[in-house]
Amino acid sequence: MLPSAESLKQTGGRKLAGVVFDEQTIDARVRALGREITALYPDGDLLVLGLLKGSFIFLSDLVRRIERPLQVDFLVAASYGADTTSSGTVRLFYDPETELEGKHIILVEDIVETGSTLNRLVTLLRQRRPRSLNVCALLHKRIAQHMELEPAFVGFDAPRSFLVGYGLDHAENFRHLPYIASLT
Repeated sequence: MLPSAESLKQTGGRKLAGVVFDEQTIDARVRALGREITALYPDGDLLVLGLLKGSFIFLSDLVRRIERPLQVDFLVAASYGADTTSSGTVRLFYDPETELEGKHIILVEDIVETGSTLNRLVTLLRQRRPRSLNVCALLHKRIAQHMELEPAFVGFDAPRSFLVGYGLDHAENFRHLPYIASLT
């Protein structure tokens, strides 16, 4: 399915290869993930930790679907820049301000590809002695060679194309799109 004329307005006229997951499909899956997380964590302190910038839209929708008390904080890491492939070098720019020790932590990631960013963050977070640590990924390409911690919650298996929208970007563009589309 190709983006509509309204979508072309949102992209500044830049054409995308096609919509991979539309708004309704994403909404239904986020609701289901919220129910799964609610069921798995009936008690204890729950911290939903978003990896910025890509996860911010997914995280905001997700936390509103988790039906229990929780806290939200963020990490900032980068491995892409303006490229469409990961550099393999993960840079951590912002550490969470929230105390992590003794809490159930769900690290929310927009997309799992090489696993480099996730592996680095899992190692760092485990050093903070959380009660438990799980990953919730909106998209998983299933191409990572070695994962320190496989995501416990996955929105969708993703194609191997470069995806944008619903928080995912290319050179800071396309994050605001309400759907996920293939750039290539």
